[in-house]
Amino acid sequence: MGWGDGAPVPGRPVPAVMWPTGRLVSAVARRIERDWNAHLARWDLNHASLPVLFLLAAGPRSQRELAADSGVTEQTMSRIIARLDRTGYIERRTHEHDRRRNDVALTETGYRALREAGDPRFAEEMSVQGLSPEQVSQLRSILGTMLGHDPDALAEPPAVSVDDGPPPAEG
Repeated sequence: MGWGDGAPVPGRPVPAVMWPTGRLVSAVARRIERDWNAHLARWDLNHASLPVLFLLAAGPRSQRELAADSGVTEQTMSRIIARLDRTGYIERRTHEHDRRRNDVALTETGYRALREAGDPRFAEEMSVQGLSPEQVSQLRSILGTMLGHDPDALAEPPAVSVDDGPPPAEG
């Protein structure tokens, strides 16, 4: 891309219309991440802890299982769990069949935080503000292609819901 008459002036900001596509995508991603983190901070959550609450909504899991399902190390998961424990969103329980093992489970407070902070409608609205439904569909398709996924599979956001409470107690 030639700069032509619109060449950047040293010492002055380059207008966004002249930014390379990668910089535009990165700037939008950073804005969305800042907005998302500000939203999650109201519940003392972050981008790493909310997915763990979603995993635990299906029932207790071991720290090892949570790390594997989250794609992080057990050491990283240990820090995430410690933070969630401090907030009262999870509790550690002795495994039902193996007393040497602990499982992590959501508390009622954790379910409430998940329902409020994890509302997928808020995340979707925040991510696509100012776009028409057609533009959202196009954007999802383009991003899917860029990620190497079937673009048609990502044309519409999935319907996700967080149920109204913990699974029934076992036993």
